Amino acid sequence: MQEMTIGQLAEAAEVNIETVRYYHRRGLLPAPPRPAGGIRRYPIAVLTRLRFIRRSQSLGFSLDEVEALLSLHDGQACNAARAIAEHKLVDVRQRIQDLSMLEAALATLVQRCSTSKGKVSCPLIDTLMNGGGLTQ
Repeated sequence: MQEMTIGQLAEAAEVNIETVRYYHRRGLLPAPPRPAGGIRRYPIAVLTRLRFIRRSQSLGFSLDEVEALLSLHDGQACNAARAIAEHKLVDVRQRIQDLSMLEAALATLVQRCSTSKGKVSCPLIDTLMNGGGLTQ
């Protein structure tokens, strides 16, 4: 298969057609020329690019970061890609730390619920109702 319609492209990349159109509008995918018949045909390279976008998103990169990575792939230096990845690594580590704190706070509230069986109020609900945070 040398070229594909937008429907074939979307199916091959396991996305919907609107996703392909959205990526066009964002400038992440090149729009092929519209021939006289009106049906655009996409080269295989666009499928590769679309899969790159989806894989990058699944790793937590935002579309702005994906756009920067694509521009690097399109000819700029690897050092810039490394800088983007290092920044993402800092973000991921911070999220892991935040989630660990959330996990500990939730575990404490769950434990309080277990020890307050038979009481009228639930510590978890009380904490959330009274605007308490889930921090320790």
